[in-house]
Formats: sequence, C-alpha cells, structure tokens
Amino acid sequence: MFAAQMTRAPHPIEYVFTFAQGDRSKQDLLGGKGANLAEMTRLGLPVPPGFTITTEACRYYLKHGQAPEGLRRQLEFHVGWLQREIDQRLGDPQDPMLVSVRSGGKYSMPGMMDTVLNIGLNDESVGGLAAKAGNEHFAWDSYRRLIQMFGKTVLGLHGESFESALDRRKSEAGVTTDIDLPVASLKALVDDYKSIILVDTGEAFPQDPHEQLDLAVLAVFKSWNTDRAKLYRRRERIPHDLGTAVNIQVMAFGNAGPGSGTGVAFTRDPGTGARGVYGDYLPDAQGEDVVAGIRNTLPLDALEQIDPTSYAQLRDIMRRLELHYRDLCDIEFTIERGKLWMLQTRIGKRTAGAAFRIAEQLVEENVITMDEALLRVTGQQLSQLMFPRFDNGGTHELLARGMNASPGAAVGRVVFDSTTAVKWVESGEHVILVRRETNPDDLEGMVAAAGILTSRGGKTSHAAVVARGMGKTAVCGAEELDIDTKARRITTAKGTVIVEGDVLSIDGTTGEVFLGEVPVRDSPIVRYFELGLDAAVEEADDATIELVRAVDRLIRHADVKRRLRVRANADSPEDAARARRMGAEGIGLLRTEHMFLGERRTYVERLILSESKEERDQALEALLPLQRKDFIRILEAMDGLPVTIRLIDPPLHEFLPDFTELSVRVALAEERGDVVEADLRLLQAVHRLHEQNPMLGLRGVRLGLVLPGLFALQVRAIAEAACFRQKLGGDPQAEIMIPLVGSIQELELVIDEAAGVLAEVAAAHGCTLRFPIGTMIELPRAALTADQIAEAAEFFSFGTNDLTQTTWGFSRDDVEAAFFSAYLEKGVFGVSPFESIDREGVGELVRIAVEKGRATRPDLHCGVCGEHGGDPESVHFFEEVGLDYVSCSPFRVPVARLEAGRAIVARQTASSDTR
Repeated sequence: MFAAQMTRAPHPIEYVFTFAQGDRSKQDLLGGKGANLAEMTRLGLPVPPGFTITTEACRYYLKHGQAPEGLRRQLEFHVGWLQREIDQRLGDPQDPMLVSVRSGGKYSMPGMMDTVLNIGLNDESVGGLAAKAGNEHFAWDSYRRLIQMFGKTVLGLHGESFESALDRRKSEAGVTTDIDLPVASLKALVDDYKSIILVDTGEAFPQDPHEQLDLAVLAVFKSWNTDRAKLYRRRERIPHDLGTAVNIQVMAFGNAGPGSGTGVAFTRDPGTGARGVYGDYLPDAQGEDVVAGIRNTLPLDALEQIDPTSYAQLRDIMRRLELHYRDLCDIEFTIERGKLWMLQTRIGKRTAGAAFRIAEQLVEENVITMDEALLRVTGQQLSQLMFPRFDNGGTHELLARGMNASPGAAVGRVVFDSTTAVKWVESGEHVILVRRETNPDDLEGMVAAAGILTSRGGKTSHAAVVARGMGKTAVCGAEELDIDTKARRITTAKGTVIVEGDVLSIDGTTGEVFLGEVPVRDSPIVRYFELGLDAAVEEADDATIELVRAVDRLIRHADVKRRLRVRANADSPEDAARARRMGAEGIGLLRTEHMFLGERRTYVERLILSESKEERDQALEALLPLQRKDFIRILEAMDGLPVTIRLIDPPLHEFLPDFTELSVRVALAEERGDVVEADLRLLQAVHRLHEQNPMLGLRGVRLGLVLPGLFALQVRAIAEAACFRQKLGGDPQAEIMIPLVGSIQELELVIDEAAGVLAEVAAAHGCTLRFPIGTMIELPRAALTADQIAEAAEFFSFGTNDLTQTTWGFSRDDVEAAFFSAYLEKGVFGVSPFESIDREGVGELVRIAVEKGRATRPDLHCGVCGEHGGDPESVHFFEEVGLDYVSCSPFRVPVARLEAGRAIVARQTASSDTR
C-alpha cells in the first residue's frame, strides 16, 4: 500500500537518517525528538537503535497526498540495517524484531500527534516473543496494545470500543488493573480487538509487519493535520507548514515483568523549579501508560528502592544531560529486565514560576549568563505570575488532594467533557474540566477551561504536561474523587456528590480541591511590584521568596539591557500612581474623554445643545475647572515624568443618550402630553449627530476643528494645571497629542490654536510652558504622509488599535464576534491582529511612518500607545523599527519592561550567531 502511494521526484533526496547521523542542531530536518535521540546517541547514552524519516518527507506527503519516490527504498534499507544491528528480523515468528513508530516535530507538541508501539507482532510472532522472553503475559499484553493503538491511531477508530472491551475482560477476571489480567483474558482481549477492527473497518488487522510499519508511518504524517494538532499549534503559535518527522526505533519493553518499568524524569521540578529528583515511575508498564495517566504512578525516587542500580545510572544521565543542554531536561526512559534505556530527552516545558527560578539558579551555578537567563523567561510567563491566588484565610470545604500538576488558582463550574466546556465558556461561564484522565481529544476543552482536574495520572501525565505548557491550572491524580463522566457527577471519599454545574475551586500550587468559590488575593509578584523587594519578601512564604528574588533579578537586568522606555496608559491619578509603582517611566496615553463621563456628562450635553457662542462659552467655562483639577492630580502623580495627553477623541454621540431609548421616552411623553423641552432638543441633537459609521466620522481632530473652543479648553486646562504644579515646585512634563490626524493641514490648524493658548496662559501666570505637540498615527494616510506631518508634529504616537481597524477595514466591536473565531480556526490569522501586531500590514505602515518622519525631523520621538505596547511579540517588533517607547496598561508595564530587555539580547544573540 505504501509503495502504491509513490510519485516521481526530480532528484534523489535522503529522507532517512540513522540516529548516529544526526545531532540536536538538525531539529528542522529530524524534528525535536529525532534530533535529541541522535544527540544522546552521540553522547554514548544507552539509546535503542533506530532511524528518523525527515520532516521533508512529511511535507511532501501532505502536499501531494503520496509518499515521495525513494522513501520506500530508503525505508527498506534502514529496516535491513536495523535487523543486522540487533540480529533480529521484522516478522520472524521465532525471534521478532519489534519497533515503535513515533512522531516528532521541530517543536514539542505533547500528546498532539501519534505513536504506535510493538509494530511487528502478529498471530505467529506473539508466540515467538513469549517463548524468547519466557513470559506469555508480557507477549500477549504487548500484542493487545499494538492492536489497540493501531486501531485508534492508524485506522481512526474510537477508543471507547477498546476501553469497553478491556473493562469487560477485567470485570470477568475480577481484577482492577491491566497488569493483573490473566493470560487467557489477554488472548481473549486480542480476539475482541481484532473483531472490533474487522467490524468497524471491514478489513482484518494486518498480519504483515511491513504493512503495519508502512501504515503507521503514513498515520504519523497525517497526524500533523489533526484538529487537535492544529489547535495546539495555533495556541502555541507554531507554524503549520513544518511537518513532523517519524522516528522508528527498536522496542524497549517496560512491561516485560519483574525488573521492568517505564518513567518520565525531569532534572528539576517543572512545576516549581525546585532542585532535586522529580518524575514518575510505573513498574511493568509501557511508556504510554505514564503519559496517558491510566494508572497512578510512583514518585521517581521510589525507583531507588526497586532498582538501585538503574536509579543511580539514571541520576548520572540526568546530570550529564542537564549540563550538556544547559537547561531543564525532560527525559523518558524504560527499564527492561534491569537494563536502562533512554527513549527521549528534550528541553522540558515548565510553569512560569519554574522558568524564573530555574533561569536564576542556572546563573548562580555558573551554567548560563544573565543574558541567557533573560532569554529563558518570557513576558507571557511574567503575566501568568501576576494572576491572583487563593486567599488562605477563612474556612473552605476541602474535598480532596491531588498532585500539584500546574500552579495557579482556578474557580469555575464543573463540566465533564470538552464540548460542554467550550459551549459554557462561550456563554460567559468559567469552568473546571473534570476527567478521570485527559487525552489529546480533550485539548479544545482544556484550552477553554479555567482549570483541569483529574482523578488519575501523575505530574507527567497528558493533563499535567499540556496544562503546564499552556499556563493552565491543573490538579491531577486526585484519587479520593470518583469521577463518573457518564452520570456527570463526582463522589468524594466522604460521600459528597458534586454534579455538573456545581462550583469548584482548584489550587494547582498545593493540589487542593475545594467545594464552592474560594476568594483570591494578589499574587506575590504583584505585591513585589507594588511594595518593592524587601517588603514583598517580608510578607511572602518560604516557597515564594526564591521566586520573588528571581523575578527581581531578571527584571532589573532587563531594565539595564533595554533601550525602549516603557510608559503606561492611564486615565486617573490612581492609575498613574499604580503605573509608576509598576515601573512606568511616564504616561504614553491619557484619554481625556474618560474625564467627561459620569456626572460630568451633563456638561457635555450642554455643550452639544448650545445654539449660540455665549451658551457654548458658558458650557466650556463650566468644564474648565473640572479638567484643570484632573490634570493637576495626574501631573502630580507623574511629577518629573512625561505625560502624553490626548485631546478628546470619540464622537460626541457617545456622551448622549441612546437614540432608540430617547425616541421611545419622547414618544410616550407626547402621548401623555407632558413632553420636556430639553428632551426634544436632546433628541434633535442625537438625530443630528447620528452617523452610520461613527468610528470614521466626526471625531478626533475633526471634532476639534468643527466645534470651536473644545480643544482650546483642554489645552488651557493642561497649561493652567502645569503652572499650578510649577508654582508648588513640581516638574510637570505634559505632552499634547492630537488624535486621528490625516493631513498636515489639520494638525497645523490645531497647533496654531494651542500655541496661542499656551502663550496666553504662560503670560498670565508667569510660568514657562514648553510642551511638545504631536499626533497619533492611526490612519494609513497619516503613515504614508508622515514626512509631511513631521514638519509640524514634534512626536508620533502610533495608535495601533485604530490603525489596525483602518488598515484591515475592520470594525473591531463587530468583527471579533462575527468572524474572528472562524478566521483563527481556518488559519487566516495565527493570532488576532488586535492582540499582536500584524507585521506585514500594520507593522509595515509603522515602519514607513518612522522612516519618513525621521527623514524630515531626525529627532522625532516615536512611541506606541495601543495595547500592542504590552504584547511580548509586538514589543520585539517595536524595538526592531526603532521606536523610543511603548505604552500599555499599568498591569502590563512589567511585561513590557522584561520584553524590551529580551528584545535587545535576542538581537545581539542573533547578530553574533550570523558572524
């Protein structure tokens, strides 16, 4: 079948490499797993021999729907080499060579693609394996595993049929675990599994080992494009065009009876970053049992009592690998009758807290430099550390304790399947996904859920590994909970019953599960930014102190390295003060329209309804002291730092009542005969100001030019507030920003008016007012004519939210709900352009505007004030195009500081790598 799916290639290409031919630098070609198996082989570690089919072959197959010419010949050649290497033959009925077929993309995607173990067994060779091993149970257990995995992975059958057959045989035999099934039951189970395949597919399970191998390879290729794999790549921002390698390796059997087992080890705790022995071990099992969480595991240090020789050898290998990779390593191993085999290593996924602690530890151990440590952590991880945690005060009903698989605090309603989780979250609920154990098909629900709870599995199970990678709270292996997914209920050891929709709180840091909603408190990292290092350490518990110190050390190093300044978007003195505590070096966007909301809305209504210059002046005069007071307080909070004040931007209808509601009110009043004149005038004004697309209508600079005195009022309030602060000995550094400018003529008109007001106030109060006046670049025309606009503007601030809307032709409030989810699912977007800068479109306009603006005015100050200023990937882009600062919400200021430092180090590292 494999040979039939061939096509001709123009030139012979090597698609298969033995482990001895590769190394870890070849991840693009061999995938992460294949490259690391090759690296361990080069290090002389005990790795079962094997070879890797390249990602190039996979990409060819996915593009053409058939395997490339030459792959069949190369596969046969390497199978022959492998047979000679171990002196066994694939399909030999007396002494069969058995192999595993595993996926392995460039980037780790745990559980997302396919694996098939024990390829080569059939009705004849199972007897030979039993005789050779002297263990019938082992041979038939291996055979039933092959058929089950082949059915699910290669033939695409539902796992429930196989699980039901297994449960039925265990029940008949009166046992609770797979390893306790007698041989007769295993033989019957093999027949059950073969019947399932025959009934569901119309074809018998293939007895030819070479056909098994061919079909398994193709299945791994196809698994690159499963829904769960594509979803994972979208979430992790992994390119879709990489393809997966296929690793074919001689089997090492952890289910070979006494003296055998399988495990997963980490060179440090990936949950906390703590040094020491960490991992899971499962006697008499194959590797998939550990990852799948089907049986609860033993802690890794239990292996020291079970097999001290293998344990000592494993610990030595763990140390060698960590020093070689200079990072936390994730290791899969199998022990077959006392012989240790290394099946995989990779840089281990870790929680946010572990990432910071491990990076700082490796610096202390002189393994890496501070610059390297900075590249080992991310702004996204820092953001996760700033999320709230459970408040330990009060009394909460503890239901169970499991393994603290992925830290954090999550509260939500219980759901028992992925589909319900997604549906409830879309309706606005927070949910906890509860499963006995998760599998790759649960990924969509895991992404949607606030937290994940399982009753089976350890810290290296599928649920734990995927949750840590996503920064999702998880508690695994809570054995005290009887989870019945069919009845949709949980029963605790004490008899408490929780049904779907009930609220649970799970603590991924302690492994505790509580009934109901547990209050949360600020994270210790937020407290560190609020209070400073000494005070934060003083109130932190012992487990948290090392984390706080690690964050402090790395954020301070980022501050030393970075060129970009970091400001905050703040609209109140409270926001400004908090931003400053978070490390903001000024305000990059103060939205003055927020000062007109609430009770002050009536003043704006008076301004809109004014029919004469006198009425308009009275309305403006009433607003002046209110605006002045606001600016005084904010300039005080940011004394000595720049404060960029955007003059009023939104259309005036946003300050008026809803047109429909007001129309109904007036109509009802007319029926009663008690119409209020003010309501009639207001309705006329609302009707007059109504626009089909207000975001592209009368707003920003257009509003200031059409409504005389509005911008002048704001400039006067800013100027008088600055004079007041100067007389008190302050150092106000206001900057005036004109929104939605599309042409230099618009800007010049406002600047002329503002300059007159500033001169007048300075003369009247005897103060010095030298405020830069600039503009927001949020229209494509402004970016393309930036050289002209820079003749008048002293600074540019890119409003990337509106620039994204106007470049894409999107109305954000409409499109995000209407079709963004479809665009993300279909791969039109890798990520929403409102979340991370669109480099090719919006980003290119930013680059053009900076270059053109500085060609006119070399000292032009450029920044960004959209929320992209706090997005980690976008910060790197803004460093690349040479902006002077980014501005974001106060909470994201530390993230921007960290990423600005990382951007410099990343560029320096890339530059040195190319030399």
